[in-house]
Amino acid sequence: MPILNKDMSVCISLAGRPSNLGTRFHNFLYDELGLNFIYKAFTTDDLEGAVRGIRALGICGCSVSMPFKEAVIPLVDVLEASAAAIESVNTIVNDDGVLTASNTDYEAIAMLIDEHGLDPAQRVLVRGSGGMAKAVVAAFRGAGFDDLTLVARNADAGPALASKYGYAWVADDPEPDFDLIVNVTPLGMHGADAAALAFAPEFIERATTVFDVVAFPAETPLIVAGRAAGKHVISGAEVIALQAARQFERYTGVPLTREQVERASAFSRAE
Repeated sequence: MPILNKDMSVCISLAGRPSNLGTRFHNFLYDELGLNFIYKAFTTDDLEGAVRGIRALGICGCSVSMPFKEAVIPLVDVLEASAAAIESVNTIVNDDGVLTASNTDYEAIAMLIDEHGLDPAQRVLVRGSGGMAKAVVAAFRGAGFDDLTLVARNADAGPALASKYGYAWVADDPEPDFDLIVNVTPLGMHGADAAALAFAPEFIERATTVFDVVAFPAETPLIVAGRAAGKHVISGAEVIALQAARQFERYTGVPLTREQVERASAFSRAE
């Protein structure tokens, strides 16, 4: 990494629970490619003030994670289609004080659905109704999945998200009769929810594919249980690597190869 200097471009992240995954991913590639950039993770209890700081200090780009993905929308200047369509932001680019927001989560989920060869005829159960759930549900609809049920306790966000894409919503677990189960909640994430299993064992046993978007840790209780049951698993580590790569390209203008993404992803998880 270059010695800190006045011309160095700064990128940051804002998250309720900051981790080193994005920090290590981006800084690894800055170093490998010889770019005069640095990346630092933050949390805040003053989102409006933080966004003003991005603009005022010339911060090049900002990754946005839970719980700020929706709250940040009125604070930016331009909302690209990827964010406007699902009303959720995970990326902000600062162009001379003009803040443009987009959503690379959607792009990452769509890529993984394709790369893992998921069958649109599968019955899908998604748990969660927050900003990331919006990206997941939209991506499945875009990939041609017609049979999807959203389980979410939020009686406002759950039905609204499901109905927007013509899917079913339930407040509590339905019968375990789904081919693909997807966790889009903090269950299994480090902290108070670290030991929580996002789906009961009977759902895992019935499914052919287990998908957890939680990236920290990558081996959540759900992913561990899915592997142990011999299921096809898709981890949050894959999601965060692909979405971070798209962010990197937006911040720096430098396209990445899949090999570079894989090296940076492996480094980010090697703490």
